[in-house]
Amino acid sequence: MNKKVFIIAEAGVNHNGSTDTAKKMVGVAKDAGADAIKFQTFKAEMVISPFAPKVDYQKITTGRRESQFDMLKNLELDINAHKSLIDYCRQRNIVFLSSPFDLESIDLLVKLGLKILKIPSGEITNPPLLKKIGSLNKKIMMSTGMARLKEVGNAIDILISAGTKKGNITVLHCNTEYPTPVEDVNLKAMLTIRDRFKVNVGYSDHTLGIEVPIAAAALGASVIEKHFTLDRRMKGPDHKASLEPAELKQLVIAIRNIEKALGDGIKRPSQSESKYINLVRKSIVASRRIKRGDIFTEENITAKRAGKGISPMRWDEVLGLRAKKDFNANESIKI
Repeated sequence: MNKKVFIIAEAGVNHNGSTDTAKKMVGVAKDAGADAIKFQTFKAEMVISPFAPKVDYQKITTGRRESQFDMLKNLELDINAHKSLIDYCRQRNIVFLSSPFDLESIDLLVKLGLKILKIPSGEITNPPLLKKIGSLNKKIMMSTGMARLKEVGNAIDILISAGTKKGNITVLHCNTEYPTPVEDVNLKAMLTIRDRFKVNVGYSDHTLGIEVPIAAAALGASVIEKHFTLDRRMKGPDHKASLEPAELKQLVIAIRNIEKALGDGIKRPSQSESKYINLVRKSIVASRRIKRGDIFTEENITAKRAGKGISPMRWDEVLGLRAKKDFNANESIKI
């Protein structure tokens, strides 16, 4: 209950292939309070056929003439860009993360010293990639967009069989549509994954706005990932479904407030409300004048604020006793 949500500001390919833009995004993520910024590591030749069509949202955001291969080729970050960004993240004290989409990219990220690897949704039915990542003894986050529960389980089994401890796996519920309609989020599936496979869970969000990831944090997500951009008007496939800097900051603030609000689960008066206990609760008082020796009855006692006297929880204990002194109306009863 007291663990911080690990908040990932997902840069993805919103740097548009520019290391300078990517560095600006690092600064935005850090200033917003995110724990990590995540990029994507891939070689277009290793990931996609030259003949693969764009998905629907990519056609809307980048046009139909350019192929998906050409689009992704322009969004690659080479090894020098990776090194530069990792160094800059270290200077800004924010975690550098990236999702590898091919086996060579896994090798690159391992060579660069990443301790956490993020498996993208499209790769959870790719056993060679899963086996390689599972054999590395790294912490693993795995998105599950488009997946059925059985496919999630199969991917977890492959990672564990390859050598990864279950405790090092965090499974992120996800929907791959950009942007995701809220009615398609199915956030309770995150809890189904947690309960079925006994793994850490989180949520990778592609909806518009910040409400759904906030709800995921309230439900118990240990990781929240959210796309962001410097400006939604920029050209590129994912900008329009991303948060702008001020919104990213609002998201982080909201999640941190949710963490505080969740507390430790122990029901007790809080420090801020303790001062009201004796003022708001009631105690047993005389409802009319009572003489010494009179018997306390339903007719001559009642419960009123303030609560410095005998608690009404002792009502039945007081009834039937005799008054040891005179009491005026509204005077606290003593026995």
